[in-house]
Amino acid sequence: MPVLIVLLTVFAVTTGISKIFLGDWQFILNGNIAMFFMLCFTALGHFKFASGMEKMLPRFLPMKKEIVLLTGVFEILAGIALLFPNLRHIAGILLIIFFILILPANIKAAIDHLDYQKGTFDGKGTSYLWFRVPLQIFLILWVWYFAVNGF
Repeated sequence: MPVLIVLLTVFAVTTGISKIFLGDWQFILNGNIAMFFMLCFTALGHFKFASGMEKMLPRFLPMKKEIVLLTGVFEILAGIALLFPNLRHIAGILLIIFFILILPANIKAAIDHLDYQKGTFDGKGTSYLWFRVPLQIFLILWVWYFAVNGF
């Protein structure tokens, strides 16, 4: 839920600021700014809760901590790329692929009742997926609309 709050709050604030100071809503720019802030917010979790997030990954994967940290770096870099119109399209495509690839890790974490912040197995469980899966679809659609869809 905090991810959605960050995304929508930043979008609303930047859109309002754009209208007041630029006289235009600047929806596309502000949609990408909002996604940048959301990605930076989620990337922080990769660094702060790396050991818990490692448990989201399948056992057969080596170098789990490195994967968690690299995906955090990817989120920041992709977010920055969204701010540049000439990089936005490719960053959007890569983010959509990324969001699709991380969905199984989120499903695994829910099935395992993983609380990645504490690194324990007493989390919300599969009921969390009723929020997480639609959120993932929403994020994909957001990136498609604001970054990929030819704007």
